[in-house]
Amino acid sequence: MAQAPDLGFIHRYIPAADASRPPFLLLHGTGADENDLIPLGEMLSPGSALLSPRGRVQEDGMLRFFRRNEDGVWDLDDFEAQTTQLADFVIRARSTYNLAPPVVLGFSNGANIGWALMRHDPSLIAGALLMRASLPFDPRPLPDLTDFPILLLSGRDDPLVPADRPPYFAALLGEAGADVTLEFLPAGHALTQQDLVFARAWLERFISPQA
Repeated sequence: MAQAPDLGFIHRYIPAADASRPPFLLLHGTGADENDLIPLGEMLSPGSALLSPRGRVQEDGMLRFFRRNEDGVWDLDDFEAQTTQLADFVIRARSTYNLAPPVVLGFSNGANIGWALMRHDPSLIAGALLMRASLPFDPRPLPDLTDFPILLLSGRDDPLVPADRPPYFAALLGEAGADVTLEFLPAGHALTQQDLVFARAWLERFISPQA
């Protein structure tokens, strides 16, 4: 495997086999790395280019995209700083690999940095598929997200995300103009087969080339 260029993040890049399909930005969860979501990206959108950075923060030896304090509370200064650096990486990667704005595919910690990227500059990406995202603070002000496609996949029994957070987040995104879909699944924090079903349907509706 050829070594990827140094763009600020260790990452994997898989070129498109089908240029008609959008590229994807894969953002892994805590404890995973740049390899973790590659199979999921290939399954959901065969032939798409895949860009998968590795989180640069370590917590108890596990990789993440931003720091938490000892009590598990987000370090908001680091959250903002890491978001800016990830945005810079996306800009460099799009130029290096000649990519259109990618669709975010993020799980857990990766979903959180994914919505932070969207909040930072929605022009960098084409849509967001956020699996088990959380919202521990009011993210407003949000940018203009008119017609920006977003899918939130949440578990009703997720011990890490309070049940009132996903509907509240969806409402805020809708107020900002986003075309947001929230699906509550009979699941916990781990992904299930139903996540794949809803993700595929959403991608076909919003992202796939029109016939």
